[in-house]
Amino acid sequence: MLASLLSVSSYADKPPLLDRELFFGDPEISGGQLSPDGEFLSFMRPYEGTRNIWVKKRKDGFEEAIPVTNRTDRPVPAYFWSRDGKYILFVMDQGGDENYNIHALDPAEASTGVIPEARNITDMEGVRAMIFHISHQDPDLLYVGLNQRDAAWHDLYQLRISTGELTMLRENTNRYTSWVFDWEDQLRLASRSTEQGDNELWRMDPNGQETLIYEWTLMETAYPSGFHKENEAFFLVSNKGELDKSKLFLMDINTLDVSLIDEDPEERVDFGGLWQSQKTREIIATFYVDDQTRAYFHNKEFERHYNHLKSQLDNAEISFASGTKDETMYMVTANSDTKPSSVYLYELDDMSLTFQYTPRSGLPEKYMSPMIPVHYPSSDGLEIPGYLTMPNGYEKENLPLVVVPHGGPWARDRWGFNTYAQFFANRGYAVLQPNFRGSTGYGKAFLSAGNKEWGDLMQDDITWGVKYLIEKGIADPDRVAVFGGSYGGYATLAGLAFTPDLYAAGVSFVGPSNLITLLNSIPPYWEAARKVFHERMGDPSIPEGEEQLIRQSPLFSADQITAPLMVVQGQNDPRVVKAESDQIVIALRDRGFPVEYLNAPDEGHGFARPVNNMAFVAAMEKFLARHVGGRYQEDMPEDVAQRLEEITVDISTVTLHEGPDPEESGSAPVPERELTPGTYSYEIEVMGMQMKSTTEISRNGNEIVIAETTQTPMGTATDKVRINASTMAPLSRETSQGPMNVNVEYKDGHVEGKLNTGQAEMPVSIELSGPLFAEGPAQYLMLATLPLSEGYSTVFRNADITSMKEKLYRMSVTGETAENGKETWRMEVTAADGSPGSLTIWAEQDTYAVIKYEMAVPQLGGATIVGKLVR
Repeated sequence: MLASLLSVSSYADKPPLLDRELFFGDPEISGGQLSPDGEFLSFMRPYEGTRNIWVKKRKDGFEEAIPVTNRTDRPVPAYFWSRDGKYILFVMDQGGDENYNIHALDPAEASTGVIPEARNITDMEGVRAMIFHISHQDPDLLYVGLNQRDAAWHDLYQLRISTGELTMLRENTNRYTSWVFDWEDQLRLASRSTEQGDNELWRMDPNGQETLIYEWTLMETAYPSGFHKENEAFFLVSNKGELDKSKLFLMDINTLDVSLIDEDPEERVDFGGLWQSQKTREIIATFYVDDQTRAYFHNKEFERHYNHLKSQLDNAEISFASGTKDETMYMVTANSDTKPSSVYLYELDDMSLTFQYTPRSGLPEKYMSPMIPVHYPSSDGLEIPGYLTMPNGYEKENLPLVVVPHGGPWARDRWGFNTYAQFFANRGYAVLQPNFRGSTGYGKAFLSAGNKEWGDLMQDDITWGVKYLIEKGIADPDRVAVFGGSYGGYATLAGLAFTPDLYAAGVSFVGPSNLITLLNSIPPYWEAARKVFHERMGDPSIPEGEEQLIRQSPLFSADQITAPLMVVQGQNDPRVVKAESDQIVIALRDRGFPVEYLNAPDEGHGFARPVNNMAFVAAMEKFLARHVGGRYQEDMPEDVAQRLEEITVDISTVTLHEGPDPEESGSAPVPERELTPGTYSYEIEVMGMQMKSTTEISRNGNEIVIAETTQTPMGTATDKVRINASTMAPLSRETSQGPMNVNVEYKDGHVEGKLNTGQAEMPVSIELSGPLFAEGPAQYLMLATLPLSEGYSTVFRNADITSMKEKLYRMSVTGETAENGKETWRMEVTAADGSPGSLTIWAEQDTYAVIKYEMAVPQLGGATIVGKLVR
């Protein structure tokens, strides 16, 4: 591979420095889709500076298209047509928080100057909607999951597009992670994650019976991939048991007989994809993603069309997308390494191919650089596949190198046009994209070889890729940079911290620096994957796991970093929270080491707004040129320059939540007054729902019983705790809602009991390093018994059942005038470790009555619960 790469002819002169806007500006046109009847073509294009959806008649020019959305806050990320073509549907979140709502519009209402209303048909704050099935029989129906009742698990609903009417079909109390429907829209299967992290496939029978039909471990992969045309069997992709590479099987849903349908003829990679006709329900083709994608056709007629297209499109990788309902027309994409994807309209009847658009027409193909598959050995001899992009117009040796590890890490890079690779190559860099161990697609053994190897052998795979290119004379050992996002951002930090002599600079984009805090802050809707994280990364709840994760966390080796670092973060990132970037910036700043920091307040895990992305790329380009020596574009548009100034952080201002000092954390705060027995009623509002909560406080000798009852749309929830009357230390606690209940006792420095989910019973065991306070229901009433005054601050400890750990909180007090004009003490409670969530309490200064509280709950996507005292 390298020999052919090095023989590629170069331009006599370096290619011109192409404007970064050509690479990273919003695509001119993207996301083209045919309406089901083929009469219209929809696509995405900027409208007033933000990417929106446009529609035109198929035979019209793109200049005759009209917009059907007018979003100005964030670009539309994706959309699709309803099966009858009456609606266009798309999803949106708020500022990158990943709580996606589904929106619907009627494109027939659009005309010149008139943009139809887009209705939010899952309009719920802090709720993440998931689309499981688009009805075949009734085009007005979707089957969706909503995590409104429980942030960790999605209940199954039927959603009517025309009205937004929701009908619950299944309350998910059994840890189901997906629901699978057949061709007749009948719910037939559901995937389930067990408490141990393993997986199950259940048959959903019409009579309501649920039957376990297939199981696989958390180190194996299996998933249903559509139903056979007769609906009595389904396609199953699996590498269960002795299989290393996943294969395609057919399982009879009643007899459970399994037969092999397809596998990689070259035995190199996992099963890659199934293309099934929506019209005949037959298999058209299967795919395998190797160094390049290989297609194997089961339908001879489509194979003929495929070969014809390959001959017309210079042997580019061909994909069929967005076909009409009768499957006579398709949008066809031709993808190569040196040309942005070109999109055509292909009509099967006469085999006509009509060019439609390319997303970045301004990028000249003659200046782009080839992406060549490479394979090299790692430190233990494991072969690592990857891709090397060499800059056209430059010598083929002693080049500056940018290493770009992919995110995930359970993902992979693939061959094709890569914007970052081409951008860096135009600036004069060679680019290495390694598919290190732990990457997907190469079999079970290769994936599992990355288990608990973050910063160790996984990082070695990247390191040895750099060494390989240095030994070949391609890379200049003094001019190597590393850049990546998410896991790639972690690999950047790990590369600088663990191999400080290897890199001259690094750019970490939403990369975690502390694996302990990363695992403790994963979003609630990732609950099904928590055990997978512990098995593949490490378990912070056990001593050896915690020790390993600390060793592998770049934060704790920040004093070893010697290369310049740029850190880039999205303020609202729910996956890698801002504290991950803050803490590595502080660690470097406090030792007087230069670090640059960008933080976009309107972004999440990655940048969606083009102006933010352009500002980041401009800063990174200059940073790499300064430290590694490539070319860079000095000028930038005024709005980009202004945005760069706005998101550039003065590192002297970066702070973390202060943790308690050892003296504070060793004891519990001392109440100044006793809880007053009686009944306390609060009106509760959360995500637009109105509820009521009643707290009964009674005393029996030196014990106080606090019993809280809350009426919710999901039924009655109860929470009762017994506490010591003088210290308010908890003695026992019982909670119950629906089939779930918790019963624990507090004694001898630990919490012991049981958690019953309705499906399984699990032990509760939490070791404590100090006494608890304000544990259980009516926490706000217990905190109001402390010696409140202006500037008062204290630390208290709770037992967190979710993580099976103790958790410290800090409370700070200020004076404030309430809405009713009375003077109150305002108590702010936050986690001492800076993790998400907060509690604010207002207590009257004369009576200490808690008149209001607000609680931001991470498990509800950050939604706020507001309680107001009923007098």
